[in-house]
Amino acid sequence: MAAARPTGSASGALCRQLLLTLTILTFACDACKTVTLHVPSKLDAGKFIGRVNLKECFKSANLIHSSDPDFQILEDGSVYTTNAILLSSAKRSFTLLLSNTETQEEKKILVLLEQQTKVLRKRRSQEKVLIRAKRRWAPIPCSVPENSLGPFPLFLQQIQSDTAQNYTIYYSISGPGVDKEPLNLFYVERDTGNLFCTRPVDREKYPSFELVAFATTQDGYTPEYPLTLLIRIEDENDNFPIFTETSYVFNVSENCRVGTTVGQVCATDKDEADTLHTRLRYSIIEQFPASPTLFSMHPTTGVITTSSSRLDRELIDKYQLKIKVQDMDGQYFGLQTTAACIINIEDVNDNLPTFTRSSYVTSVEENRIDVEILRVAVEDKDLINTSNWRANYTILKGNENGNFKIVTDPKTNEGVLSVVKPLNYEEKQEVTLQISVANEAPYSSSSRSTVSVVAVTVNVQDQDEGPECIPAVQIVRIKENVPVSTKVSGYKARDPETSSSSGISYKKLSDPEGWVTVDENSGSITTSRSLDREAKTIRNGIYNITILASDKDRRTCTGTLGIKLEDVNDNSPFIPQRTVIICKTVMSSAEIVAVDPDEPTHGPPFEFSLDSASDSEVLRMWRLTRINDTAARLSYLNDPPFGQYTVPVRVADRLDQSLVTQLNVILCDCVTPSDCNIPVAPHLANRRPILGKWAILAILLGIALLFCILFTLVCGATGAAKKPKVFPDDLAQQNLIVSNTEAPGDDKMYSINGFTTHTAGGSTQGICSTLGSGVKNGGQETIEMVKGGQTIESCQEAGHHHTLEMCKGGGQHTLDSCRGGQVEADNCRYAYSEWYTYAQPRLGEKVQQCNQDNSHMHAQDYVRTYNYEGKGSAAGSVGCCSERQEEDGLEFLDHLEPKFRTLAETCMKR
Repeated sequence: MAAARPTGSASGALCRQLLLTLTILTFACDACKTVTLHVPSKLDAGKFIGRVNLKECFKSANLIHSSDPDFQILEDGSVYTTNAILLSSAKRSFTLLLSNTETQEEKKILVLLEQQTKVLRKRRSQEKVLIRAKRRWAPIPCSVPENSLGPFPLFLQQIQSDTAQNYTIYYSISGPGVDKEPLNLFYVERDTGNLFCTRPVDREKYPSFELVAFATTQDGYTPEYPLTLLIRIEDENDNFPIFTETSYVFNVSENCRVGTTVGQVCATDKDEADTLHTRLRYSIIEQFPASPTLFSMHPTTGVITTSSSRLDRELIDKYQLKIKVQDMDGQYFGLQTTAACIINIEDVNDNLPTFTRSSYVTSVEENRIDVEILRVAVEDKDLINTSNWRANYTILKGNENGNFKIVTDPKTNEGVLSVVKPLNYEEKQEVTLQISVANEAPYSSSSRSTVSVVAVTVNVQDQDEGPECIPAVQIVRIKENVPVSTKVSGYKARDPETSSSSGISYKKLSDPEGWVTVDENSGSITTSRSLDREAKTIRNGIYNITILASDKDRRTCTGTLGIKLEDVNDNSPFIPQRTVIICKTVMSSAEIVAVDPDEPTHGPPFEFSLDSASDSEVLRMWRLTRINDTAARLSYLNDPPFGQYTVPVRVADRLDQSLVTQLNVILCDCVTPSDCNIPVAPHLANRRPILGKWAILAILLGIALLFCILFTLVCGATGAAKKPKVFPDDLAQQNLIVSNTEAPGDDKMYSINGFTTHTAGGSTQGICSTLGSGVKNGGQETIEMVKGGQTIESCQEAGHHHTLEMCKGGGQHTLDSCRGGQVEADNCRYAYSEWYTYAQPRLGEKVQQCNQDNSHMHAQDYVRTYNYEGKGSAAGSVGCCSERQEEDGLEFLDHLEPKFRTLAETCMKR
């Protein structure tokens, strides 16, 4: 029996081997390449055991089925165990059925499972057979399952060189996993070339290894090039998918449409990408509140959408979802993770505010303003303190006069009704208002809504009130210039209780001109002064006074009495602009305009005329031409000379009331009237000036002052001429001298065009020294004219004719013939204003006569006036230095630099 057991066991194994062979032959016609997977003897449920290349066998297969229920095949060819398996025999097989449901084509793949221990033994026992097969030095890449359970060391593959037939070859490896981190993960048998793995590997940390294999002889000879070995770590689904957030919060509006996006969740998986291990599926596990189901989730994108339009915030304002993500494309054995999702329902204005009552009744006393009389309340189910909840109240009817106002209390959302304009019990005792309410935000529903409306009855309570000044402004008409004490009706107030004016007294509060008095009992007014319509206090022909009306209880009201003054033609037209300037060079006339303070009925058109009653010469010099109803043109005749004239102009209105205006007309040599400048008032046309005693006294004082100044100038010039010469004649040979010439000159005295005269001291000097001082600027000397002791008649005695034209721009004149002449600048200067007002006109006339011949033509040596061509030198004239006649004239040498002090001391020595 004991001996038979082995025999029976051997015969059973043989039968199984024959049966396996028969199965292979049966499927040989439609079967693809047989796949062999090396697995450990014990397999757990859900364990990855290998991958089959399905595309290589049948590309168009759309249905995959395993003949063994203990194994499951996925779309990418991955084979997993569905149950725990213990391999009792060395081999186990099952068939994978691939089919195309459209073409009804089928193919089969035979999968053989072999225990790793037997494979290792077989490879070792058939080592010589492998050598005889002449395996090449470059093997295909191999792989190691992630987190493999062993047994370790785990055989991976054998590397062998073809030179092992002729030499004794030793094999070695290096690289990551051998002599680099992670150390000692792989090793190779020196003699056989078998490559082993020593422990499990985490693919997420080390996805692959690249090793270098070496083949050497015993004496160190290397017959082969180093071989690169690529070891790939096959991924195992050992990582759970993880949501990016532990809890998601989304918001969605209530009453939204089906399919509205709420939000999107996302998860990650550390396993190998583009495999089933990272193919994730999302789903909603649970909803709270559970009923009804309102949300759905897209399985691949994780987008949450609404599946119902019945979201109502007023019922439920928050939903909580428990969501799940699972790898392996959502299959039951895939790894999964859950997370929480909170969905807040946002409020929309889907509920209208409604009044809590259908009607209200309130009361208010008449004449009361800014008083709260009623509060109305509303209900609104929308979210509190939002625009969907806050109410806006509107008065639809009953407030045509604007007596009421309603506003919203921001705290209570109530409508506050108040009176802003006083009510009158005598006019209306009861007011009925219609008030509507709406939200700040528009109503969101598409259906037509009904606005809530409430009726409010306001009872007006009577009050004993004072007089009424209605209307506030009353008008009475009075002609201006009426006699004093004229009496007219005045302001009338009334008692609202009796609708009469009895028992009311009046008092004047304001009367700007004090023209009227007010009767205390009747309110009538009496003129106390003459009324003038043209007074400044008149506005639009109305004179306003303020009246205070009071009853016996001293209750008052205030009104305005407007006195409309009817115009009387009591004003003549006149010309407001009394001075008229006519620039003769560019214009021959001027426009004059008249005005009349009276009403237009007593005003223009005006009639302009020259008043020749006082002077007939006016008609021969002036002419008036009508322009329009209020203006005329005044033009001159017979080319009158420049000057100032008085022209009387009479202006009459349409009722022939006239007035003569004395116009001061100035004929001026100018371009624009603003350029006209007449310093003294010339003679008036056909009139001789009449000087008063004060004017004559002022003239005499001015003449006396002028003679004093002239006497002072003459004395100063005479004293300067008598001073001896300070510098010796030979001083220029070895000392510095002050000179105003650019080259040595001759010691000669020349007559300057006949303009020479003798001073009191007997010294001969040029006219330049007596008339002005020369300032040399760019080769041109300017002569400043001042009053001196000389007379122009000396020019005529010399028999010469010269003309000296005056330049008005500051008193400077050019005189080329005076160059080189001796000039005394310090003693000849005086105020230009005195020269301009007194000496210039008389001296100009004399010079004009002096420099004309018998034919009244200018002489050949006539002094011409040259224009000023630029800014003068900042240094001034050098002639000022040549006039220094005293030893003190050299003190300017004290301000030189230290180098010149020695030279200055030498110059000062005698």
